Amino acid sequence: MSHHDHDDAAHQHTALEELVTVRDLIRYATSQFNRAGLSFGHGTSDAFDEAVYLVLHTLHLPIDRLEPFFDACIPSDERCEVLDIIERRIEERIPAAYLTREAWLGNFRFYVDERVIVPRSFCFELLQEGFEPWIQDPAEVSRALDLCTGSGCLAILLAHHFPNAQVDAIDLSAEALAVARQNVADYGLDEVVRLIQSDVFNALGDERYDLILSNPPYVTEASMQSLPEEYLREPRMALAGGDDGMDIVRRIIAGARAHLTEQGILVVEVGHNREQVEAAFPLIEFVWLTNASEEEKVFLLRADQLP
Repeated sequence: MSHHDHDDAAHQHTALEELVTVRDLIRYATSQFNRAGLSFGHGTSDAFDEAVYLVLHTLHLPIDRLEPFFDACIPSDERCEVLDIIERRIEERIPAAYLTREAWLGNFRFYVDERVIVPRSFCFELLQEGFEPWIQDPAEVSRALDLCTGSGCLAILLAHHFPNAQVDAIDLSAEALAVARQNVADYGLDEVVRLIQSDVFNALGDERYDLILSNPPYVTEASMQSLPEEYLREPRMALAGGDDGMDIVRRIIAGARAHLTEQGILVVEVGHNREQVEAAFPLIEFVWLTNASEEEKVFLLRADQLP
C-alpha cells in the first residue's frame, strides 16, 4: 500500500467513524464534490442535489423524500457503500446515472448505462404541455417518431402523452437500441413502440407521422474539445454534431417534410445553438419553445414550413 493509498484508507476510516447520519453523509458528499470541482448536468444541476440523490439511492430510500430520513443513523456497512459511491463519483468522474444504472425524467425512471447518453431532455417539460396549440387533442395523434432515441426515454414519454399513437423510435447505434429495448419492455410498450436502426430517415421508406420529435447530437466541435470529463463518459456519437453542431439537424430539416402528415409538426432540441440554426436556414421562421426554465433550446416547425 503506497503512502497515498494509506492516507486514503485512513481518511475513509475516519469518515466512517465520524459521519453517522444521512445529514452527515450528504453534507460530506456535497463538500467533496465541490472540492473536486465535479461537473453536473446529468440529471442534477449541483453538488447538493447530486449528493442527496446518490446517498438516498444507495441507502434504498425514496429519492424524493429526504426530510423523514435526515437524522437517521446509518450503520457502518451501509455507510461503507455510500462512501464508496461518493469516492467513485469523484475518482472516475462518472455521471451519477451510470453509477446507479438509472435516470429520471419527472416520475419516469429509465435504465441507463454507458451505451447511451443520460436522459436530460428539455422536450420532457414541453411534452407535459402537449405542444399546444399545434396539437389540439393528444388523442388525435396516431403516429409519432422519436429520432435519435438513445435510451428510448422520449419514445416512452410520447406513448404516455399520446395514448392512441403508434410510436417509432430510431437510432443509428445498435447498442443504444438494446438499452431502449429494455426500457420499452420495462414499460410494457412492446406493442406500441417500434425500434428501428436507421441513419436519420434512411430506413423509413415512406412512413408519415403527425409528430416527429428529436433530441439529436448537436454539440459543436469546439465545445466537444472542452467538455468536462463527465461528458466524455458518454457515447461521442450521441453528442457530436460536427463543426457548427448542425450536421444531423440539417439532415433532419432536409428530410422531415417527406415524413410528416399535412398537419404534422417537427420538434427538435438544439441546446444553445439557436444562432447556428437560424444562420443555416435564414428563410425559415422557427418557432422557439420556452419551458419553465425559460430557455429557448427547442424549435418547432409545421410541415408546410419545411423545405
